[in-house]
Amino acid sequence: MGRKSYFDRNEIIDAALDIISREGLKALTMQSLAQKIHAPVGSIYHRFSSRDELLAALWLKIVKSFQEGFLADLNTDGQQAALYTIKWVRANPKEAHILHLYRREELSSGTWPEEFKQKVADLSRELDDGIRTFVKKRFGRVTKDALERTVFAIIDVPFAAASRSIQNEAAPSRLLDSLVKETYITLLGRNNR
Repeated sequence: MGRKSYFDRNEIIDAALDIISREGLKALTMQSLAQKIHAPVGSIYHRFSSRDELLAALWLKIVKSFQEGFLADLNTDGQQAALYTIKWVRANPKEAHILHLYRREELSSGTWPEEFKQKVADLSRELDDGIRTFVKKRFGRVTKDALERTVFAIIDVPFAAASRSIQNEAAPSRLLDSLVKETYITLLGRNNR
């Protein structure tokens, strides 16, 4: 029978987020993390082989949570889904900063462990399926033009607007809500479904 694990992955991930949000990304080391949770450094390395793997796990946890909320909004109201990113960044500034560290494409290729690559691929597939379902309901069928318009209105524009705020370490202004809404209406019309 193995030894009882005193430090689980989620506790370590949450502590890493706390260090980053309080002291910045450079302050996160395996040593600082071990000190934060009062654990031997070996316990951290037992669960994460490197700092990058830890950051990837943190990224995955955050993006999964973000995406669940986004897809729930998209399932009921496209305009609310378009506004979701801006509102989420306001409510979750430290998590938003972490999402800027990596792009999906970086975590689904290269030398990352297969487990991470698969989880990223699964998240991408869920997002694609959610968007395709919305497009079919909104336009009656899925076309390249309808997909491009939808992705631009509900993902690209809100992400670009939020990115500037994240880079400036500021909450997105309330004006961005209006601009994202106007873009949505211009591209997809007033009918939210």
